[in-house]
Amino acid sequence: MRTMRLIFFFMVCGVCILSCASTAKKKDILYVNLTDSSRFVLLPTEGIEQNMDMLQFLSSEFMGRNIFFQAWVKADENVIEMMLFNELGASMGELSYRNGTINFSSAILPRTVMQLFNPVYIIADFQLCFYDPILLGRALEDSGLVLETNGSSRRILSGNDVIIEIEKTENTVELVNHLRKYTYVMEGDFHE
Repeated sequence: MRTMRLIFFFMVCGVCILSCASTAKKKDILYVNLTDSSRFVLLPTEGIEQNMDMLQFLSSEFMGRNIFFQAWVKADENVIEMMLFNELGASMGELSYRNGTINFSSAILPRTVMQLFNPVYIIADFQLCFYDPILLGRALEDSGLVLETNGSSRRILSGNDVIIEIEKTENTVELVNHLRKYTYVMEGDFHE
């Protein structure tokens, strides 16, 4: 009788383990906190306003530091890919966003820098600049924020406070995050 109980117990355990193994794993939802109380969930790649496949020159200012680099950016309804280069053209790493997953790799950045670097914020800022304003407005509204557009300008507001401003021309896109105190300027051929 004891043997039968043990066999039954192991059969039940085996069924439980096998049934759990066949269950699809839920994907993590990628988001950034645009303010301390708002959560902006990354949009699918299909939301891009205009496909791009171009070299961009980027400069950023963060905490009193200026950083300059180049990026080859390919973005369409399937993927956002960025190959990052320093000013001398040496590869600094690759960043991609596809099917709700972000991958970043770099052979030259030390592990300590890689742990501090959050590529989700780069993809979020890219989406704020280059995604369809209707889709973007809905996503920001879900976060408790408001998107105002005026021609080539975008402003993201939390209540009456402007937290992010984006100004686009044919050759530059400038994102100023007033709340987090950083600026990006991207230079490229952005005309439609």
